[in-house]
Amino acid sequence: MADVLLIDRADGVATLTMNRPESMNALSTELKDALVQALAAVGADDTVRAVVLTGSGRGFCVGQDLSEHIQLLEAGDPAPLSTVSEHYNPIALSLAQMPKPVIAAVNGTAAGAGASFSFACDFRIVAEGAKFLLAFANVGLSLDSGASWTLPRLIGAGRALELSLLGRPITAETAQQYGLVTQLAPADQVLPIAQQLAAQLAAGPTVAYAAIKSAIHFAATATFEQALDKEAVLQAAAGATSDHRNAVAAFVHKEKPVFLGR
Repeated sequence: MADVLLIDRADGVATLTMNRPESMNALSTELKDALVQALAAVGADDTVRAVVLTGSGRGFCVGQDLSEHIQLLEAGDPAPLSTVSEHYNPIALSLAQMPKPVIAAVNGTAAGAGASFSFACDFRIVAEGAKFLLAFANVGLSLDSGASWTLPRLIGAGRALELSLLGRPITAETAQQYGLVTQLAPADQVLPIAQQLAAQLAAGPTVAYAAIKSAIHFAATATFEQALDKEAVLQAAAGATSDHRNAVAAFVHKEKPVFLGR
């Protein structure tokens, strides 16, 4: 994997670090390609039971690399117009539909697609000095990377419109008030806290976690009856796992369950 994306695996946790600190991890084509490939790989890897996404340096990710973007636009290259379908959509889908917990360790500013990526994760551990910025409108663009779907569900349509139309940064504290933040932490503690949470989740019933994520995402656009039917299917599958049987036996015998992810 290219140096623009670092991958560390330990104790069932894969940590993906966007590694372009000189540009606050702006999304070059190379980095976007690396994210598409790496997220697909860790999603399919049964030895990975939780995922952490973070950035190196003082930023999480400030979105599209506009210096690369303008060069391509001025050259008449069609690549800037296809990057949403080629890169951003697959990345957002991989984060949101990952069959295991995903934690964004937001170590600094998260802007544009970078902010959208963090919204697609299941948890957001955020540095106290970080900021969130949806600057799409500021450069004459609409939303992408799933923000139109994830953001209203996290904070409501009114707040989502406020952040998207005004294009002004909000502090980590305001983001917490809005409901975007799982936990605030000092900048140097963001990654350790995220990895500790990931390790805790990795030791848990990951099949059940995947089913819970699937149920919640399905119900967002389903009727109540459809959601009940989906729950029945997923619950039957979860109930047939060794994790469920072993956990029930452990509960009856007043023991701590050991989850194997199957």
